[in-house]
Amino acid sequence: MSQKVILKSNKYGINLILDPEIPFEELLSAVAGKFQEADSFFKGARMALSFEGRKLSAWEEQQIVETISRNSDVVIVCIVENDVIREQILKGLMEEPAEDALSIGQFYKGTLRSGQLLECERSIIILGDVNPGAKIVSRGNVVVLGALKGNAYAGAGGDNQAFIAALDMDPVQLKIGDVIGRSADKALWSGSKKKKKTEPVVDPQVAVVKDDNIYIEPITKGLLNHL
Repeated sequence: MSQKVILKSNKYGINLILDPEIPFEELLSAVAGKFQEADSFFKGARMALSFEGRKLSAWEEQQIVETISRNSDVVIVCIVENDVIREQILKGLMEEPAEDALSIGQFYKGTLRSGQLLECERSIIILGDVNPGAKIVSRGNVVVLGALKGNAYAGAGGDNQAFIAALDMDPVQLKIGDVIGRSADKALWSGSKKKKKTEPVVDPQVAVVKDDNIYIEPITKGLLNHL
């Protein structure tokens, strides 16, 4: 690479293209310089971060985030894969009004395994999978940037306007506000777009309440704008 670090940004995130060959300490120095140069442009923005060009360990990712924090006013809210679907989901979340305490919410990175329970007072974004036997309870929205195969409860304070979204939606049970949907009810809660039992559903989908039932629909840019 002619440049050690290339920074590409849009309104919702930053993608760092990293030289795969140089020593890591040299890479950190290049990241520091790049964000010092760009600090006046970002002006304390809250952004997602993705990486390209170099395989990083979790420790190395954290070192880069800390380097960005020391050398700029940018707030890195999460690390995500460089993926169009994830960008669309984050776009829909980050455009919510900042004064709404449930709008941005919390981030959890990792897989929730059987027997684990994650509860939060705000919306929650899971950067990983939710395995069967695991459960999420949120007073706001639930977004899983991975596979949702356990239980998810959004709008725990009785908010039927909350939603549950996942890149791979195959839960045991969903609950939104006061409305419950179970895996046995999939013919109903999958809405009008039904799949054959032998055809796995791996498209990003969102669950919402309509007419006192939970319906699961494919995620589109237009749908995100109306959540």
